[in-house]
Amino acid sequence: MDIEIILINISGSDRPGVTSALTEILAKHDAHILDIGQADIHHYLSLGILIRTDSRSSGDIMKDLLFKAYELSVKIRFTPISVEAYEDWVGRQGKNRWIITVLGRRLSARHIALVTAEIAEQGLNIDSIQRLTGRMPLSDDDEPQSKSCVEFSVRGNPRDTAAMQKRFMQISAENDFDISLQQDNVFRRCRRLVCFDMDSTLIETEVIDELAVRAGVGDQVKAITERAMRGEIDFCESFRERVALLKGLDESVMREIAENLPVTEGVGRMMEVLKRTGFKTAILSGGFTYFGNYLKQKFGIDYVYANELEIVDGKLTGRYLGDIVDGKRKAELLRIIAQVENIDIAQTIAVGDGANDLPMLATAGLGIAFHAKPKVKQTAKQSISTIGLDGVLYFIGFKDSFIQQQ
Repeated sequence: MDIEIILINISGSDRPGVTSALTEILAKHDAHILDIGQADIHHYLSLGILIRTDSRSSGDIMKDLLFKAYELSVKIRFTPISVEAYEDWVGRQGKNRWIITVLGRRLSARHIALVTAEIAEQGLNIDSIQRLTGRMPLSDDDEPQSKSCVEFSVRGNPRDTAAMQKRFMQISAENDFDISLQQDNVFRRCRRLVCFDMDSTLIETEVIDELAVRAGVGDQVKAITERAMRGEIDFCESFRERVALLKGLDESVMREIAENLPVTEGVGRMMEVLKRTGFKTAILSGGFTYFGNYLKQKFGIDYVYANELEIVDGKLTGRYLGDIVDGKRKAELLRIIAQVENIDIAQTIAVGDGANDLPMLATAGLGIAFHAKPKVKQTAKQSISTIGLDGVLYFIGFKDSFIQQQ
């Protein structure tokens, strides 16, 4: 018996029952579906079905489908596929798959063109494209804090993965949008632990700078902080110098700062979704436990590891208790929490902005530099610089439509 392989393409206004009516005809003729894919863009249907049938039935199948397409007011097209072409397609399914996430306040045709040009340059094939964000406003005045995210699923082996990653970071920096490149494996689809830096990540300030202003040493401490975040001086050394300058500050100042912390855009939405979907969350901070615990209570965070300020008779002594949580310690804590929770390190995410976050960003399965200092952004493989912290959700693969349904 001769077999025929036919690609069926259907397009037109979408309505309930179109796919059902067409596949019912295929079922009546005992056709085998080899592949199927469907997309809906603004209520316009694009459906593709690859079938295998015997040559005696193919004519009746196409005739019945043509009549049904006419009834449904959709267009239908048939393309014969050779066995050789089908076998070649099957062989390509074994190649690596990558997820490329494009993110910004707004995405233009230029942004998409830059990304797809690099995809083509690397010899990759785009299998699917989907929008993860909801309705886009028609003008900037409608939603100044709007977000736009498109996810590409591509297949193949890049000619030079490192060069592709570098090029994405370059064009994103030059064109004010973000790009994430991740290999699409089981770990990417099963992330379970997210660890955050606190200062300038979960909150839009460096708490030690806030404390220093109240202590009258703001300029001195801020200068040390900036040098440390740029990686110009050792974090532990800078930490000791800054804490010493806080000697004599009243403990009540910490409460006042905690109650007025400027939480980063998107944190509430992100934490709600992560908690609802079973993620474990942690703060790993070179800041202070007093403020980390405040955020833990506010957002239901599972773990907080930071530095403890010594307080005697209601005053800061200028000293600290225990070991300093520096970059090396953050990476160690990430591994420890993953081990306690029985989570593979490849299933972890780390998010931070400073040089002392680099070890944990490198350790995690997915390390994201968030509105980061230049040195950190140059080193990290993924970054978010254009929107709020809920951009992490899109890197994981969440869609707005799913989030809103929960």
